[in-house]
Amino acid sequence: MLILGIDPGTQILGYSLLDTDGPTPKIEAMDVLYLKKIPEFNLRIRQIFLSTTRLIDSFHPDHLAIEAPFFGKNVQSMLKLGRAQGVAIAAAISRDLSVTEYEPSVIKQHITGNGNASKEQVAAILRSILGFEQTPKYLDATDALAVAYTCHLHLSNPVTDIQDQLKSKQKKHKSAKQQWSDFVNQNPNLVN
Repeated sequence: MLILGIDPGTQILGYSLLDTDGPTPKIEAMDVLYLKKIPEFNLRIRQIFLSTTRLIDSFHPDHLAIEAPFFGKNVQSMLKLGRAQGVAIAAAISRDLSVTEYEPSVIKQHITGNGNASKEQVAAILRSILGFEQTPKYLDATDALAVAYTCHLHLSNPVTDIQDQLKSKQKKHKSAKQQWSDFVNQNPNLVN
């Protein structure tokens, strides 16, 4: 199976193609789509769609694995990141690819054993596992590789996928409570 991994971004989007046929996964491509020079947001989104479909048409992957947006303090950044992710997913769906999303903490946990690992730690572990020679200039590329490798692990061991889904639901439930508590504490005049 050939897995297209994407680390979505509106300034730098990482991508990788991981061939999982054979005893050891093999990197077919790993790079970034550099979007910072495109001034208008809608043109960046268009470029994400076009570049993703071009990758799919060139390499013919079987599956798209993409990093899910994470909860952050800057709502505008989250919305833009979600649009970038959605456009990449739409490109994959337009080419009849199946799609799986993975939360950043799940990816980091599978690669490093630590759900809070840094980009550098993820890149170093992947380098030792997959044996690529040089760490790319932009770690968004190795983040995309981490998404593809996590997908490979899940497809190889479906039990892991179910366990991750349960942990994710428990984590979201706790964070929703915390979010409400924070809202109440910050806005006592709105709550009776």
